[in-house]
Amino acid sequence: MTLKYVSGVLILALAVALAPYARADTIKTDSHEIVAGIVAVAAAVTIIVIVVAVHYSKKRTITGCVGSGAKGLSITDEKDREVYALSGNTADIKAGDRIKLRGRKLKSKGSDKTPVWEAKEATQDFGVCQP
Repeated sequence: MTLKYVSGVLILALAVALAPYARADTIKTDSHEIVAGIVAVAAAVTIIVIVVAVHYSKKRTITGCVGSGAKGLSITDEKDREVYALSGNTADIKAGDRIKLRGRKLKSKGSDKTPVWEAKEATQDFGVCQP
């Protein structure tokens, strides 16, 4: 019976001697790193969602002088001097007016590759264009 106790004590002593120490400070550090990683990923996802939402929700506008041609109305953008063919809601738009339109830019489906502005509404009419 004493042999059982001696072998049990030796096994216990060997297990304690060879077992790695569980350090509370490394467990705490590891958990903080995991939490910091989760917070960083959540912040990055939130920022990306906000940037994409703002980018696609902002109203697109163009301001320029409206002209008429063989293919219909066109507008010359004041910012970049690009000429766009007008499509969409153009009922209230007259040639010779300086106007601000809300809408979006479309790619031309024709052979001339003129960019197209699809007007949704005229937001502001500035009157007659000044040469």
